[in-house]
Amino acid sequence: MYGLIIAAILFNFIAFTTKKRLTKNQILHIWTFTISAQLIFDVMIEFKFGGYWYFDKEPNWAGLLAHIVLVPPVNMMYLNWYPFRGDLIKRFSYIVIWVVAILLYEVIALLPEPWGYFNYGWWRLWHAALLDPMLLLLMVKFYKLITRFEGELK
Repeated sequence: MYGLIIAAILFNFIAFTTKKRLTKNQILHIWTFTISAQLIFDVMIEFKFGGYWYFDKEPNWAGLLAHIVLVPPVNMMYLNWYPFRGDLIKRFSYIVIWVVAILLYEVIALLPEPWGYFNYGWWRLWHAALLDPMLLLLMVKFYKLITRFEGELK
């Protein structure tokens, strides 16, 4: 639990003190999209198929904390610093760096309690390594959609 609380405070602090690009509207959309996408995915992989779980295999309040306040600020940081005007190599490198950082964090979250809070069933790190780049690209596409819709409102 300690690891989750420390990470949530740290990630939120960094996300909200370094936000330069994101508007309040975009932040709200990113949080809502992130929470809903993660919950939909976790209902199947975590609860139906037992791929992984937070703290224990049953739904719990502490696991809900991980869904609500941990991943959304990470997505804020990712999008805030994303090199939208960079060339393909710069954008690809940025995604690779983020995937490596996310995988390292996942390894830390697998530590025994009280520092860790994440547990594997059949899920393995390589599953995340394959899925994370797609999720990061999805966040970029979603952000571009938000900005396009905002432009249409003006």
